This record gives sequence, C-alpha cells and structure tokens, in this order.
Amino acid sequence: MSVAIANIARMGRILFDTATTINGWIADSNNSLAWLFAVDGGEHPDKGLFPAGVGAQVEGSTTYEWVLAESDILAHPEKWAEFHGDRPTFVFTTRDLPVPEGADIRFVRGSVAEHLPAIREAAGDGDIWVVGGGDLAGQFLDAGALDTIALSVAPVALEGGAPLFPRRIESDRLRLVSAEAHGQFARLIYDVVPQA
Repeated sequence: MSVAIANIARMGRILFDTATTINGWIADSNNSLAWLFAVDGGEHPDKGLFPAGVGAQVEGSTTYEWVLAESDILAHPEKWAEFHGDRPTFVFTTRDLPVPEGADIRFVRGSVAEHLPAIREAAGDGDIWVVGGGDLAGQFLDAGALDTIALSVAPVALEGGAPLFPRRIESDRLRLVSAEAHGQFARLIYDVVPQA
C-alpha cells in the first residue's frame, strides 16, 4: 500500500453537526440560540447528540464570537474547554479576533480547500467537526470535502435567521443513515455522496 493510500485510509470524516429548527434555521435573526436552549434538553443535550471521535473543530467567525459572548469566555477562559475540550479549533475569519487564554485557536483566511491539509493534519486520525455556520459547511461541500450532515431537529420554528444550509443539494447527494428520537429532538444523519 502506498503512503498516500495509507494516509487517506487513516483520515477521519468531515461532518457538519448542528441543531436546527423544523423550518431550517440554526440561529435567529440576532444570531442567538436562545430558541435552542429553551427546548427541554437543549441546554444540556443527550450525549448521543454530539459527535464522538473529533480531532479538530472548524467554525466561522459569527459562531466563534457568539460562543465567546454567550459564556463570557474571555473573562472565564476555563469555559472554553467545557465545549471545545483541548482540540484545535480553526476559525475562518477576515478579522482579528480575541483568543481565550489556553485555547488552541487557529485563525485562517481564504478557501476551505487551501486550509484543508492543515485541518486534516491537526485532526490526526479523528473526525473534523464543522460546528457552524451553514455557509461554512456549504463551502466544505463545494470543495468536495463534506462526508456527513448530522442534524438535531428541534420542535421550534423561526421567522428567519441564519439558514441551516444555504446551498441547493439534490436527493441524489444525500443518503439517510439513521433517524432517531432523542428527547424532544429528531436526530437525522446523512452521508454525502460525492458528486459524479
């Protein structure tokens, strides 16, 4: 087996795993997740609603700034580890942003394809979790690098906000792997079929 093939075999999957409303919003018009935390089990989700085996996380600047503000992480940097652990987190941004003390944050600018080798290297054998937002997950799809879409669908409808996945994806690109109930959430997992 060649070294290139061996490295591909060891690479983890890239997954977009997020909570969404029944009508496809991942944040409200104020970029808030208050709607999610109001759902029974939304503030402290079942263990089955988080991906396991994650080696690195990726998020956009809006998600990153919301996480910092929501838990006042700059004043309480120990809270970063409650969600992110000690995994490296890549933040796609065009701005200079603050970093919580002790967090492994790697700011990147440019295309997903340009930074994918470094993200894969940081993840090691683990998966890469695209935490948010939906457009960033769409950029991974556009680059042919998204393997799985995992959704925790909450019994909430919003009038607008940040869309779940601002891309058109036809049914031939998605294969349902599982559909389960987790408390008030419907957990749907789809494999992404590579484009022909």
